[in-house]
Amino acid sequence: MKETVEKKDLLRYILFRLLIITCILIAALIIQYSTGNPFPAVFLYAIAGFYGLSLIYYLLYLWGKWLTGQAYLQLIMDLLLITFLVYISEGVTTSTYFLYIFAIIAASLVISVKATYLAAALSAILFGVLVDGTYFGFIPHFNREVASRPPFGTVLFNLILAWAIFFAVAFFMSYLSKSLRKTRLALAQAQKELILRERLAEAGRLSATLAHEIRNPLASISSAVQMLKAEMNGNGEKARLMEIIVRESNRVSQLLEQFLDFSAPSKKMFTEIDLGMLLHETLEMLRSGGDLDGKKIRVEGNYLVRKITYYGNPNHFKQIFWNLVKNAVKAMPEGGRLSLNFYNSKREGLKIVVSDTGRGMSEKDKENLFVPFYSGFGEGRGLGLATVKRLVEDYGGKIQINSEEGRGTEIIITLPLIEEKTLKASQQIN
Repeated sequence: MKETVEKKDLLRYILFRLLIITCILIAALIIQYSTGNPFPAVFLYAIAGFYGLSLIYYLLYLWGKWLTGQAYLQLIMDLLLITFLVYISEGVTTSTYFLYIFAIIAASLVISVKATYLAAALSAILFGVLVDGTYFGFIPHFNREVASRPPFGTVLFNLILAWAIFFAVAFFMSYLSKSLRKTRLALAQAQKELILRERLAEAGRLSATLAHEIRNPLASISSAVQMLKAEMNGNGEKARLMEIIVRESNRVSQLLEQFLDFSAPSKKMFTEIDLGMLLHETLEMLRSGGDLDGKKIRVEGNYLVRKITYYGNPNHFKQIFWNLVKNAVKAMPEGGRLSLNFYNSKREGLKIVVSDTGRGMSEKDKENLFVPFYSGFGEGRGLGLATVKRLVEDYGGKIQINSEEGRGTEIIITLPLIEEKTLKASQQIN
């Protein structure tokens, strides 16, 4: 999984660093004035360097690019500067090395688990080199006047203890950061689901109103036109216009049915149906209505090779097929290939796979796939996939969409196989 750093987390990293530096500076000033022993100028230069780098980090943050690289840059520079502070404060023999812990904590909260262990490893290496170097004389003590050579056992013990602390903190923080990231994702998903439910409730209320205001007048108009067309018994201009009225009335009826699917959970009718034949009928309806051009779009698949039996409401599956095929056709305005296939097994259940060679989906479209009233085509009602998702979940199934912009879309619907005992029980209840 690719590492990503949130911009707001990077800002928190910068502010966290400034807080720690300021606390160290205040503590140093208190010690200086209470003891009368001034800190070396190089210490103040190091603190000033921290502040200067923080300013540069903030300017990079405002730039807003390469955030992960910025985070790693800050981490490495922090470890180097901490090592320098430990060196000038003779922290190889004291507890000043605890400053490394702040870098490890920051890496876990801001970057990733990998960065957490990397920070711990670099801390162990840098501190180990500093301790060994000063003990064996490769690195001179900063303050030669107070330099001492403690027993090797003491030095080794302090070094191992520091390493243990570094990796213990890394382990604990990696566990904590994983939990925090999972919680964050769960909250984001819950918020998205809440918005979706609110949209569904809104659509349900609207559908009830539409059903009352449109359904009956629409049925009256359609019946009247059909009667007039039959009386005329001709193919003139008036008959053609009436045919247009009937066709458009059917379109409005389809819209109304989509709204009605949100008004209340639909009652499953466990009727034996042939899904392949049902899909074939849906394709013929789309061809006759001019929505599916057989010259531009080549339809292929195994939907007529053998009988695909399932138990459910045929109207539900007509609605599913209608929306999936219409979306695929819209995605191929210049033509292409539409694949319709069925697969079933006792282990995975029934799979309905619809794929096209169309334009694919953008990242924005993927984020709003099942949001009612959102349409990625710039027109339409934005209810197609939302309707499909609700109907599929009503049967205990799930829907998966794989899409790449410019390369097409694949929709996989997985439905559980309905056992005979479940069917009989449902029929008894109904």
